[in-house]
Amino acid sequence: MRLASVLTPLNDHHLALAAQCSVEEITVRYPGPDLAPLLQTKAQIERHGMKLGIIEGYLPIEKLKLGCDDGSDMAAMKTLLQHMSEAEIPLLCYNFMAGTDWVRTKLDAKERGSALVTAFDLKEAEKAMSLSATGNQIGSETITADALWTNLERMLAELVPEAEKRGVTLVMHPDDPPLPEFAGKARIMNSVENFERLMRIAPSRHNAICFCQGTFAAMGVDIPATIRRLGAHIRYVHFRDVRGTAEAFAETFHDNGPTDMAAAMRAYRDIGFNGPMRPDHVPQLDGEEDGEPGYAMMGRLFAYGYMRGLMQAVSS
Repeated sequence: MRLASVLTPLNDHHLALAAQCSVEEITVRYPGPDLAPLLQTKAQIERHGMKLGIIEGYLPIEKLKLGCDDGSDMAAMKTLLQHMSEAEIPLLCYNFMAGTDWVRTKLDAKERGSALVTAFDLKEAEKAMSLSATGNQIGSETITADALWTNLERMLAELVPEAEKRGVTLVMHPDDPPLPEFAGKARIMNSVENFERLMRIAPSRHNAICFCQGTFAAMGVDIPATIRRLGAHIRYVHFRDVRGTAEAFAETFHDNGPTDMAAAMRAYRDIGFNGPMRPDHVPQLDGEEDGEPGYAMMGRLFAYGYMRGLMQAVSS
């Protein structure tokens, strides 16, 4: 298991802190259609002794989800896979939430010691915020589950062979929250069974799963058992926890939620997982109240140490 991280913002100060905490791989957002910025970011990361291992978020994929692509989104995704191959970046993490991204109804719920976390309550859905720089407005389009499955199959039919050719693995992130629908749009990556269906659609080592623990926890599943069930399909992990259900939950400190995180780490060891694992949606600590919700730095430093301790404990 390799400790990974996203850094917001990605700068030399944060890279130095990550390297000092034994982070090995860095996740970056979609860099745009040109190769040069990606290579520049890769070089910056490597100067700190780490590698650029994952591209995740802000992808040109929305029209593919909705089935209205004129060819531009597919072309952009194929170009990205080509650039990832040239830059030797092995993982591309995406989601299939149409018309939005991860959403919350509260950005300042209180956790331990009054640290701030994000929360969601379906009863307050009119307050929902899409927490993505490319989709902060929730679209008005509607779409059915059948249409989403059709669009997903069509997309994978083109992208998986391209990913195989380029040596890149596509990893699907679950819907967050994992509801049957939200804002008039169906959701399909919201159950273990649907992830198994995803694997059957394109049975390839290059079609895999981003196991976001917090989202699977919101589904109400047993986390260690589900890690073992999905087994070899898990190629990337978001290590986090929530308290509550898909309809109403709040983020927690990594050591303060209902999931047995040590048992989860043992399950990763038992399935032979040896990929990148990053902390996700960390609390905002004192002095960082104006930071990006879920992505401030001090909470991430706490998470690094907690995760390293668990990794060493289960491997000893």
